[in-house]
Amino acid sequence: MDVNQPLKMLDDLSPAVFMKRHWQRKPLLIRQAFPGFQPLLDRAALFELAGREGCESRLVIQQNKTPKKGPSSAKGSAGWQLKHGPFARRALPPLNQPCWSLLVQGVDLHSDAVHDLLNQFRFVPDARLDDLMISYATDGGGVGPHFDSYDVFLLQALGTRRWRIGRQKKPELQEGVPLKILTNFEPELTYDLEPGDMLYLPPGYAHDGVAVGECMTYSIGFRVPKRSEVAQELLQRLAEDAPDLVGDALYRDAGQVAVDSPGQIPSGLFDFARDALQAALQDPMVMERALGEYLTEPKANVWFEDGQSLVAGSAVRLDRRTRMMFDMHHVFINGEGYRAGGRDAMLMRRLADMRSLESAEVSRLSVEARELLETWCESGWAHVD
Repeated sequence: MDVNQPLKMLDDLSPAVFMKRHWQRKPLLIRQAFPGFQPLLDRAALFELAGREGCESRLVIQQNKTPKKGPSSAKGSAGWQLKHGPFARRALPPLNQPCWSLLVQGVDLHSDAVHDLLNQFRFVPDARLDDLMISYATDGGGVGPHFDSYDVFLLQALGTRRWRIGRQKKPELQEGVPLKILTNFEPELTYDLEPGDMLYLPPGYAHDGVAVGECMTYSIGFRVPKRSEVAQELLQRLAEDAPDLVGDALYRDAGQVAVDSPGQIPSGLFDFARDALQAALQDPMVMERALGEYLTEPKANVWFEDGQSLVAGSAVRLDRRTRMMFDMHHVFINGEGYRAGGRDAMLMRRLADMRSLESAEVSRLSVEARELLETWCESGWAHVD
């Protein structure tokens, strides 16, 4: 992708300009970002997906509410009901019942067409990408005014959704409801999005989307890792490798004197523990590898079918569920890390960027790299073309 080339989907801004002006800074409304856009999954296909094991789905029903054609109030006594899937079709409310929403996460993992749409947003690093969620709603349906901790593009696919957005001075949440709904939502702008329209919102920007008639919205979300989450994940991975990183040397205290306060931890033991941690972190590539493996770890509900062997003259493409990234010294795929250098590293990085390699490129890999690629194909992580 030429990041300096203007894109219709970004209101004729180039990805470079969009990232500089709007990313994590301010919203952007894009009329007809995808002209003539039609849902990539019809209602029946989405409902079928919501009934599958291993597909995350939620049903949100707002009770005791009469849908309005104008903006809805953020306050009131209307009740909310939240259920988690999978859902049999008969478990969903009737289509003529207003004010309910079905949200299906990770649709890009189940549909090539949706995955292809998601790939159009790869001017943002894959390390930040979460998934594409599809929200179906009947008239008046929504999930209430809220804010997210991630960047999101809201693409209208069917019908109309009225979005009210605004910076929130008081982010208090309502008590006693199963959703994170703001208590005092104060919108600043209101937009009606029609099919093909798209709205970008940075993290923390409050928003409330209400269906005007039958409605379907695609949410392309980009995760924002918490510092504590990253630290926890990396420390867990370092802990697994600790015996190899720091060795099994025993604590020695031949110089320990007799004490009259046996409850006090010896300072020498503090030094021993500190040295062990420093040894675990001494090699910077240990941290790099742990981070790359964490960022490419598939979600818990992702699984792969057995694939086929790599044959001479074949091209390869990554499975839509595969996460592959790289740094200066490694390539990472589905939670596993490998040291890479030279031509193999260049070609593996191309596979991560383009998600495919032509047959001529595959033939240029070393014997060891081709054998590794073959194991990925046999595991279903990549496919032979």
